[in-house]
Amino acid sequence: MRVAVAGSSGLIGTALVPELRSAGHEVLRLVRRAVVGPDERGWDPPAGTIAAGALDGVDAVVNLCGAGVADRRWTHARKQVLLDSRVEPTEVLAAAVADAGIPLLVNASAVGWYGDTGDREVDETEPAGGGFLAALCRQWEAAADRAREAGVRVVHLRVGHVLAADGGLLARLRPLFRLGLGARLGNGRQYMPWIHVADVVSAIRFVLADGSVSGPVNVSAPAPVTNAELTRALARAVRRPAPWVVPRFALRVVLGEVADEILFGQRVLPRALLDAGFTFRHTEIDAALTAL
Repeated sequence: MRVAVAGSSGLIGTALVPELRSAGHEVLRLVRRAVVGPDERGWDPPAGTIAAGALDGVDAVVNLCGAGVADRRWTHARKQVLLDSRVEPTEVLAAAVADAGIPLLVNASAVGWYGDTGDREVDETEPAGGGFLAALCRQWEAAADRAREAGVRVVHLRVGHVLAADGGLLARLRPLFRLGLGARLGNGRQYMPWIHVADVVSAIRFVLADGSVSGPVNVSAPAPVTNAELTRALARAVRRPAPWVVPRFALRVVLGEVADEILFGQRVLPRALLDAGFTFRHTEIDAALTAL
């Protein structure tokens, strides 16, 4: 396949591109800066433009664009950045895919869609929940309507907390845990849908190849864990104690509104992937962290 990837410099994109190439696919990277390589094609989402011929001969587009959600406090301006960095690129790509007759758009989304579901198991049939992230995900997924209405197969990857050796959640937590400063957040009972980055890549390759998969797809391990369980597992992985607790009020002081979303529980199950026959390589949190 010839696959165009937007957001190829992010955590998932940097893992996905070499895997696609090693599997024999041709990858074109959509970049916003000046084009410097033969595999790059220019585009400008705020302007709504893609370089002429950038998607010629493309069989699928994978869109992984989006500014980091928990990188800083959510001011009004920051919320707008989070929204624009997802909705604008999706709208531009959905229109381009529809106009070019490309049969598949694989578009990132997030488990934030579900809001706070406590300890109740949820799958892709669950409606959107409450809170800022759920509202963002609704607009993010709706931004692909142009492609869907044109008959394009659209897959929304509702990705959980990605575990990777050199980025994502572990990049923030591992230094603290190695110093013996690991702590559970709040009461620790909130579920955290997690996934090893290798399984994210495998899931994307799976939906590229399996034409029966469309719509929302939860990209998270089949055994979600609570924050307390994740804390204990990471402490074991780095061989350090993690006796501390960060209370809700302290999180609120430091992070503002972001803290409320961090304390949401989402016991998400990857029903669509499992029903389609996808096999996870990393299903248990201890083994996944040890592998990383």
